[in-house]
Amino acid sequence: MKLFCLPYAGGASTIYYKWKKNIDPRIEIRAIELKGRGSRYGENLYNDLSEAVEDIYKIIKEEITNDDYGIFGHSMGSILSFELYHKIIGEGMPRPKWMFFSGHRAPDFIKENKIYKLPDKQFVNKVVEFGGTPNEVVENKELMDLVLPILKSDFRMLEEYICAKKERLIECNVAVLFGKQDKITLDELKGWGKFVNKEINFYPFEGDHFFINHEYEKIIGIIEEKLLRK
Repeated sequence: MKLFCLPYAGGASTIYYKWKKNIDPRIEIRAIELKGRGSRYGENLYNDLSEAVEDIYKIIKEEITNDDYGIFGHSMGSILSFELYHKIIGEGMPRPKWMFFSGHRAPDFIKENKIYKLPDKQFVNKVVEFGGTPNEVVENKELMDLVLPILKSDFRMLEEYICAKKERLIECNVAVLFGKQDKITLDELKGWGKFVNKEINFYPFEGDHFFINHEYEKIIGIIEEKLLRK
């Protein structure tokens, strides 16, 4: 059983490394590296979200042919996961056993404020408000020079994303995870239900948008229960 994990904006595959040490060994964590970061630092960033989905699909398509699998995405990773599911089904490939959408409202809610268009300093201040960006990164000019283009690119493709009408509903079970202190409303979270034709469960966690950083053991417990149950 494999679990493909997709990162939040600005994130690299390393955000899921500690999961590998703590999850049941019957589940293999496959943390996907997006272009322009980590081991793919030298590659050009994506032009839009559909290009990112195409790239992710090419990475995983040989691994989903014969084995059961799940997909987990946090924040931007949830929207990537949602569109990846429909890409997989559109290609006639086996559907995942479970989808895990974490830290994001339903995909058809319009983003009214597009912060990627802000001047760099204002943009960084907005990103810091979400949490998850360590002070040592923000205060280190050399690090910020590396991270800022990635963050702006990710926010651009997420904020310019428009959820096109889907021919099919999601035909696998879904878990929606969220932080109790996040700014996402309950209505925005429940909006996921209209995209799903199977079981959908909602799981609240203590914390804000980046609850996955300190609640990962509880999240892993939910993943194990879902993926390993008969």
